[in-house]
Amino acid sequence: MNYWKKFSHEERLEHIKKALGNNVNFAQDPSLGYPASKLDGRVFHDEAPFLKDSPTLQAFVANPNHIGCHTFGTSEKAFKGTQAIEREVLDVIAIDVFKAEPDGFDGYIAPGGTEANIQALWIYRNYFIKNFGACCSEIAIIASEDTHYSIPKGADLLMIDWCRIPVDSETRAISEITLEDSIKDAQEKGKKYFIVIANMGTTMFGSVDNTDVYTDILQKLGAHFKMHVDAAYGGFIYPFSNPASELHFGNPHVSSLTIDAHKMLQAPYGTGIFICRKGLIENVLTKEAEYVEGMDLTLCGSRSGANAVAVWMILFTYGAHAWFEKISVLQMRTAWLCKQLELLGIHYFRNPYMNIVTIKSNGISESVAQKFDLVPQKHDPTNQWYKIIVMDHVEIEHLSLFIQTLKDERKGLSKKLGSLFSILRILLKFRDEQESYL
Repeated sequence: MNYWKKFSHEERLEHIKKALGNNVNFAQDPSLGYPASKLDGRVFHDEAPFLKDSPTLQAFVANPNHIGCHTFGTSEKAFKGTQAIEREVLDVIAIDVFKAEPDGFDGYIAPGGTEANIQALWIYRNYFIKNFGACCSEIAIIASEDTHYSIPKGADLLMIDWCRIPVDSETRAISEITLEDSIKDAQEKGKKYFIVIANMGTTMFGSVDNTDVYTDILQKLGAHFKMHVDAAYGGFIYPFSNPASELHFGNPHVSSLTIDAHKMLQAPYGTGIFICRKGLIENVLTKEAEYVEGMDLTLCGSRSGANAVAVWMILFTYGAHAWFEKISVLQMRTAWLCKQLELLGIHYFRNPYMNIVTIKSNGISESVAQKFDLVPQKHDPTNQWYKIIVMDHVEIEHLSLFIQTLKDERKGLSKKLGSLFSILRILLKFRDEQESYL
């Protein structure tokens, strides 16, 4: 790890204090041209004593606007201090975690994974239009049926089709035969350019796609394609639990990825991350944003710099080694849960490197699912799965209570069945006695 370090509390305070000092100070500077200010002092008291020890809250009150992309060209000089913090975050994630080359990527901290995924679709749609003269009807998205709903949402917004590839109901793996047939069918219908979405931890199952399945077939069929990795959920766990992963920029087929810091990293909600290789993000440059220094290459435009500070604080509080230990603990808890389910004969799906366990609905009652706030695959009577996510707050004692509840429910069911069988035996005996009497 070249960029990911572990800093003391004092070092973190000083680093963020310096960054905020390099930003415009709306309380002191005669800044007349910005349609912004610090948060309203009547509501958000910037002199509160607890702020001195809370860099993230300091940044929240200071209210830096990180409009634009700070890895590409110039940016608004008023917020250069916290923009540097954002670049430090991107260096850790892109280079140390996902094996990008230094200065070989662009990216930004987005309001969430949904936007980051749509940003990728937008970039590649425009890339094919600008470089190949493609029209929207010639471009298609390829993604599995387990893919996050942001992909069909993006397809709708950008007016490009989505080829929804089925997966095996048990392994959640992409059907290779169906994939090839789907691509051939799309080509016959005039599709020439493909945007591939490879999942690193699907929302419901935590399943991970094999990129070779996609690339082998697309290359075999002579198709033009770009690949985006949706690591919104798995980005802060899978690279640490599975060092052999190919879902990174060391894989020449991977052009971009999405990570959510507000999931495993426990940053505030509204903190997604988008990263792509150099030479791609300019396909969505909005030249009309002339009043913005450096113009804008993002879908959202204005965004809070406090989110970048929050992610920086988390990363540099842990450092790479402590983060690996945290993920290892979650993996052990997940493995313990799976072992208990196996002993009960309950069917489940789990990628061995993830902390999501998805249970068949016929193995658990709806009342138990509601008691423990399990999330169903569908909120209707056709639901077939419930998922458990072993997050940081989920300890063995919580999982033990869940398993014991399942056991108690089974015991109760056994008693009810035993009582029913006893009644049935009495009725049968009574019938036999009546027949004998007659």
